Amino acid sequence: MESTFEHSFIPMTSFASGEGLAYRPDIYCLPIQIVNICFIGDPNDQQGKWVLVDAGMPSSAKKIIKAAEDRFANPPHAIILTHGHFDHVGAIIELIEHWRVPVYAHTLELPYLTGKSDYPPADPSVHGGLIAELSSLFPHDGINLDDRVKPLPEHGVVPGMPDWQYIHTPGHTPGHISLYREADGTLIAGDAFVTVKQESLYKVLTQEQEISGPPKYFTTDWVQAEKSVKRLAALDPYLAVTGHGEPMFGELLKDNLQLLSTKFQEIAVPEHGRYVPEKSH
Repeated sequence: MESTFEHSFIPMTSFASGEGLAYRPDIYCLPIQIVNICFIGDPNDQQGKWVLVDAGMPSSAKKIIKAAEDRFANPPHAIILTHGHFDHVGAIIELIEHWRVPVYAHTLELPYLTGKSDYPPADPSVHGGLIAELSSLFPHDGINLDDRVKPLPEHGVVPGMPDWQYIHTPGHTPGHISLYREADGTLIAGDAFVTVKQESLYKVLTQEQEISGPPKYFTTDWVQAEKSVKRLAALDPYLAVTGHGEPMFGELLKDNLQLLSTKFQEIAVPEHGRYVPEKSH
């Protein structure tokens, strides 16, 4: 296994970093610098089974392991990746080596996780804030997890998460997925949409809540991104944990997600950019 950014440190950290919070007994959201990871599993469950969703920023493995050990007696059953951008797989190799557990991702994301492909470079021309302007410096390399990463099963089945389904939500990346539990309307959206203006350094640092589409500088297919948001909005979730920003729930989530769905072109899509289709006038 290898990664070009595994031991890098990206000097951007929100005020919420490291302050994990349980939003349901079995939903624990842990901010790692500028990204969220999730522990899915009830620590009071006698079986002790839980799943990690995403793997945080580079050089964050020790913090993730410490938080996991504080919450659970056992290692995770599996690691599920919403996608493979550097801020969602930054610690994955160290976590695999420490826990020796399988990793799952959508089959269309596997080329970026097995050393076959790199992601397209970020697009700083989308504007919107300092993070967008600096995004050309962010790693866009794929990583190579060899045979440690496996394709998710068909029909939405999520290993280790029997009450959940995964939903293919492409646009931000080809194999991006979100996770949904119908029983209580819980959605783990990854970067299909986020609840902070991720392009703005000030809003990322302060975590000022604002519904937004996927991070503009790394999104390469806006047509698919819009379809994915509409698909998630149609689920009418009660709680959404996104890859960036604080979780949103209740009527606030419902109203904002419907607004994003109906006005996606205005709210989410940049006026111009390398991956932005020309708008008709």
